[in-house]
Amino acid sequence: MMFSAYSESGRQEIEALFIRTFSDSEGQSEGKLIGYLVHELMSGAEADDLFGFIATEQEQIVGCIFFTRLSFGSPIKAFMLSPVAVDTDHQGKGIGQKLIDFGIKRLRELGVELVFTYGDPSYYSKVGFEHVSQEIAEAPFKLSYPEGWLGQSLDGGSLELPLGQACCIEAFNDPRYW
Repeated sequence: MMFSAYSESGRQEIEALFIRTFSDSEGQSEGKLIGYLVHELMSGAEADDLFGFIATEQEQIVGCIFFTRLSFGSPIKAFMLSPVAVDTDHQGKGIGQKLIDFGIKRLRELGVELVFTYGDPSYYSKVGFEHVSQEIAEAPFKLSYPEGWLGQSLDGGSLELPLGQACCIEAFNDPRYW
């Protein structure tokens, strides 16, 4: 298994991975929605607002994650992990967790201080994420599943100081994703 930054040459394969994976797990409409989100991330985000990482096996992309910039009222350097996809046939092998660890290590090297995500606490707690209350860091939109707003410090600091409301990049500026 190889882990690396994604490249423009893999865009179509990455979009197809997200559509297929989310269609398999959540249904075809969710697959199309997340596929559209991934397309918008790769085509519309500023270069310094988006980091993507892939897992490849035998030169095929079997996993992909994206981190996008979150802004708060303070000068903190924060990103959000979302979305994440591991090919259905490759799930349950730890690829997603290794890919997340790889991405977080790269962000830490770039001086990112905080990473947030919105998802299953039992899964993301395995890679260091903890629940973040809305009083500490308010998500960009009202959450349909508040227990899923998670974060972690990458610089040894804490998530105890109130940060205010997060602002996301344009591709995530849609309540359907929250």
